[in-house]
Amino acid sequence: MLKGIDPVLGPELLAMLRAMGHGDEIVIADANFPAASNAKRIARADGVDAVRLVAAITAVMPLDDFVPAAAFRMGVVDALDETPAITAEFARVLAANGYAGPIEAIERHAFYARAREAFAIVASGEIRLYGNLILKKGVVRPGA
Repeated sequence: MLKGIDPVLGPELLAMLRAMGHGDEIVIADANFPAASNAKRIARADGVDAVRLVAAITAVMPLDDFVPAAAFRMGVVDALDETPAITAEFARVLAANGYAGPIEAIERHAFYARAREAFAIVASGEIRLYGNLILKKGVVRPGA
């Protein structure tokens, strides 16, 4: 245990977050996502919902503020403009951790392709459909 660090951020995931550089991306994947077959690196967080993981990750990792968007969700199949309910929860925890940008929708197969290029994938226990999010790491500024 560490003081001030959410215990869902285990040693494996903390090491991945620390190793990421500016612009690297991490995927928080729901329980249906093919994480193991798409990941360069994988951390498992079975039993932990995606919203809690996003809150824990963004409490220690800044999002990129040099780009128009640093958060991306999987679009609903055949209804890209439809916004799943979990997106509002993602937006709430992102805002609580200082992110003011949008959560952009990405078509499902394009999301899978982007996930394959991500630095890492965190396989969550999220059972809600479309509970997937890609986050782009920002910079830690002096004095932060």
